[in-house]
Amino acid sequence: MQMNGSALTPSGGDASGPSEGDKPATGPGALARRVMRACDRAVLATALRPDTAGGEAGWPYPSLVMVALDHDATPLILISTLADHTKNVLADARVGLLFDGTVGLDEPLTGPRVSVLGRAVRSDEPRHRARYLARHPSATMFAGFADFAIYRVAVESAHLVAGFGRIHWIKPDDLLFTSSASHSLANVEGDIVAHMNQDHADAVRLYAQALLGLAGSDWRMIGLDPEGCDLRRGGVVARVNFERIARDAESARAELVRLVHKARRQLEDGAEAAAAPPE
Repeated sequence: MQMNGSALTPSGGDASGPSEGDKPATGPGALARRVMRACDRAVLATALRPDTAGGEAGWPYPSLVMVALDHDATPLILISTLADHTKNVLADARVGLLFDGTVGLDEPLTGPRVSVLGRAVRSDEPRHRARYLARHPSATMFAGFADFAIYRVAVESAHLVAGFGRIHWIKPDDLLFTSSASHSLANVEGDIVAHMNQDHADAVRLYAQALLGLAGSDWRMIGLDPEGCDLRRGGVVARVNFERIARDAESARAELVRLVHKARRQLEDGAEAAAAPPE
């Protein structure tokens, strides 16, 4: 694959990734982002408004919401003014979001989860809407209704529990991926994702099957940000993390190429191991 302007076009050969200084961070904030980026849903906690029929004002009200994340990991939700949680938000913008990274673990309490505290603010930014609907295509059928709107959660703090004894409060600057260079990637994300699905569906399938061990051949890329890309097959979403930060179209191409080579090597190694005679 080779970058041509803001798109990817087929080409032979390998590509080198960004410099060593562009390796992803490894601290609590980076781990929390990984948990959040891998989730397509979260528990939203709002404060019951004074005129609520079913409970006392101020009590926490938990509800399930589908989520997407902006390039910097700011949470995005699509909610209706007909829903109690939205009515609560309009009365008190303070919210909490619980991202659960423990699904499938035999001992869930040993796995990571992230509580994000912030204020829900309506966003009419077209890119936020596009990113959310790419992650949740079924929402397209009702996202245009007048009562629905995208809200971003302006993060004020986060709490990571990464297992027993691994507990951290995280400041917004440590949780969010803040880089002016990432804006250039956000501007070409749609072109790259469309090109990968149209011209490199085999590569997307390799990411899911060889790198993540997931079944099925009809995987699609639904998003790309500086730290990785997101895949979807039916109701299942999956996350592929980059080994180098992708700050623009060219470095994103380098990472996508590297992932293809890595996936092919893993398939070859698996085939050799299966063909080897027993010891």
